[in-house]
Amino acid sequence: MTTASVGRVGKPVKTPKRTRREQAAATRERVIRAAIEVFAEAGYVGTRMTDIAGRAGVAVQTVYFVFHTKAELLQACFDHAVLGPDRLPPPQQPFFAEISAAESGRAALAAFVRGNTAILTRVAVIKEVAESAPHEPDAVAVVERSEQLRRDGLGQVVDQIAGRWGLRPGLDAGDAVDLLLMLSTSGPFLELRRYGWSDTKYAEWLTDALARELLA
Repeated sequence: MTTASVGRVGKPVKTPKRTRREQAAATRERVIRAAIEVFAEAGYVGTRMTDIAGRAGVAVQTVYFVFHTKAELLQACFDHAVLGPDRLPPPQQPFFAEISAAESGRAALAAFVRGNTAILTRVAVIKEVAESAPHEPDAVAVVERSEQLRRDGLGQVVDQIAGRWGLRPGLDAGDAVDLLLMLSTSGPFLELRRYGWSDTKYAEWLTDALARELLA
């Protein structure tokens, strides 16, 4: 026993118990992480809540109590991946501040790509799972909601670029958002990874592609 673990009279120091809220948050985190693994292995249709409960080491009733449905759990997996370890929506993550502080359009796009790539490393697999179930209305709804949130966020990026540096001639803001959505989505990211591309090589390519397509 180390001295750090004993009190002045040599008795063990009791570790403070986690509050009920902390315990619930830890259980939620464990279930989400287990769900991401099981979804990736079995797909949306093939995943059972009992499988997730077993992987997380909790009762299946606990999973249903926290998330109610498989679709709700899928959405939670999406949100968990997008928010990242600091639990912040993309506009509040550091890369958005870097976009605002950029001194050129290319520098702004490079900042966007860094942040977007970090998000893709977390979200790409679970997004692929949801998109692989086009005949499941609940999974489709999760994809549509997530894509709308993503479109709204990328609209803010395009607004900054258009307002500060201008878009290339003939390109309006709506089409610019469409291009940004298409080029920076998980499909090309995963495909290039399968071809052996590193995240750094992918980020360099995407920055070049976005600069060509968007900037004046």
